[in-house]
Amino acid sequence: MRIVGGDRRGLTLRAPTGDATRPTADRARQALFDMLLHAPWGGRDVVQDAQILDGFAGTGALGLEALSRGAAHATFMEQNRAARAAISANIGTCRFESSATVLACDVTRAPKARMPCSLIFLDPPYGQELVMRGVKALGRSGWLAENALIVAETGAEEELSLDAPLLAERRFGAAKFSIWRHASTVS
Repeated sequence: MRIVGGDRRGLTLRAPTGDATRPTADRARQALFDMLLHAPWGGRDVVQDAQILDGFAGTGALGLEALSRGAAHATFMEQNRAARAAISANIGTCRFESSATVLACDVTRAPKARMPCSLIFLDPPYGQELVMRGVKALGRSGWLAENALIVAETGAEEELSLDAPLLAERRFGAAKFSIWRHASTVS
């Protein structure tokens, strides 16, 4: 697993041992960031200088990819100790210590935000309906900036109950990315 774009392209990322995490494949991450940059609703400013939240972070690959592509700061939320150790190691490998924060927490019980984020990545365990619970908790605790772009990775067959229009949906094997803008009613 490597960073696939930006100024840290090619750096190898560490994943914790065991099956507690399911890293997003390099090809899927590349396709996701291409979509974020080139879609009519996207563009360079989606990532450039953005405040990022990588929830259910696992290895931190999505947030680190955003930092490599010019995001200002990424907050990683992860409750698994081994995954947090991998995220911290990956932050060090990428030399992002000054632009990354790792929080030991459950996204569905998110702590009060220090600053709202404009790009949210949510990659929870599949099949547990955690995406919308996470979005609601993040909204209540102030993590979602107005019109934040939310990217959720779920199982390919999972359906989300959104209160906002879906901007894009792409399948990658057993995974699916769903992208939408946060509406003020989703909190």
